[in-house]
Amino acid sequence: QVQLVESGGGSVQAGGSLRLSCAASGVNISSWYMGWFRQVLGKEREGVAAMPPGIPGTYYADSLKDRFTIFRDNAKNTLYLEMSSLQPEDTAMYYCAAARVGPGQRMRYIKGLGSTLPEFGFWGQGTQVTVSS
Repeated sequence: QVQLVESGGGSVQAGGSLRLSCAASGVNISSWYMGWFRQVLGKEREGVAAMPPGIPGTYYADSLKDRFTIFRDNAKNTLYLEMSSLQPEDTAMYYCAAARVGPGQRMRYIKGLGSTLPEFGFWGQGTQVTVSS
């Protein structure tokens, strides 16, 4: 059973930093597409960052790539999102997600990332990030 558990959210002032963690079980994150998404209440969920398995390269929302960094620790089976220079508009619920990779995998356009990637079918419960001005 795949389980993704996010942590690290909280309240910070504008200009501050946070590191989100996503501890995975039931899935080897080094072999799956992993991603971070965020959702503001009443709005559509959007992709923040994603990374494929086994090859270099990452996907970022254009407006975030200079401030956010996605990375993983395969030994800990944990995905991270380092966020800096946070702004009030970054306030949202942040979700970790995983997507299988393989033949027949459904592909989906990811809003925010502007890319078509394997469909993320496994999700964590989310961690809230609140940035005050």
